[in-house]
Amino acid sequence: MKQYEAVIRVMETNGGYATLGLLNQEVLKIKDCIWKTKTPFASIRRIVQDERFFFKIRPGLWALKTYKDKLPPEILPVKDQPKAKQEEYSHTYYQGLIVEIGNLKNYKTFVPNQDKNKLYLGKKLSEIITVPDIYKFSYDEIIRTARTIDVMWFNERKMPVSLFEIEHSTDIHNSLRKFVELQDFYTNFYIVADEVRRREFQSKLSSQSVVLINKRVGFWSYDNVAELHSKTSELVSIESRLKL
Repeated sequence: MKQYEAVIRVMETNGGYATLGLLNQEVLKIKDCIWKTKTPFASIRRIVQDERFFFKIRPGLWALKTYKDKLPPEILPVKDQPKAKQEEYSHTYYQGLIVEIGNLKNYKTFVPNQDKNKLYLGKKLSEIITVPDIYKFSYDEIIRTARTIDVMWFNERKMPVSLFEIEHSTDIHNSLRKFVELQDFYTNFYIVADEVRRREFQSKLSSQSVVLINKRVGFWSYDNVAELHSKTSELVSIESRLKL
């Protein structure tokens, strides 16, 4: 079997689409295909860019051209899909990627209750998170704020390690104010948004109301999230083969 055929097989098994992260973990398991290259993950990235067979849906997500008319709307929104619904699908996609990154890093992962039934690549978010209800790591009023955060990673002590707010078009300042409420915890804060909003993010950090946390908040673009998802899966795949 040729290498591009192995990529096609994984995508077909997955419904005609796949993240680079999934391809990194599954393609090399196909025994009928030999990968003599020392850089198989770079080869996978090159293969999915072959326009004869594949097309890009969004950062980190690729699909087979033969499945273009068969993909569900949460994977490939139709042109007449309402804008609000398209934004919801995009929001859930990046939530799912961040949850999976956390899982790969062996953190416990949580999303708000109102998001648990939303679809991420054919699964409900509730199917991929590892914390069904938020840990009671603080006072009730703190927990009320924390349970609205888009994605939370917890460590083995059930304490929050990293918090993520995904901002497609909503006000970044509202998310920063949530982070302010959680400033007393040894936690990383991240705003996730399109790269075009980085300057807006930086201007919001100068606000007096968030000055106490402005050095603790990072910005991840959508491309950053997709790349980290892919690279983390590469590392996990290598560790698995080395039995680490």
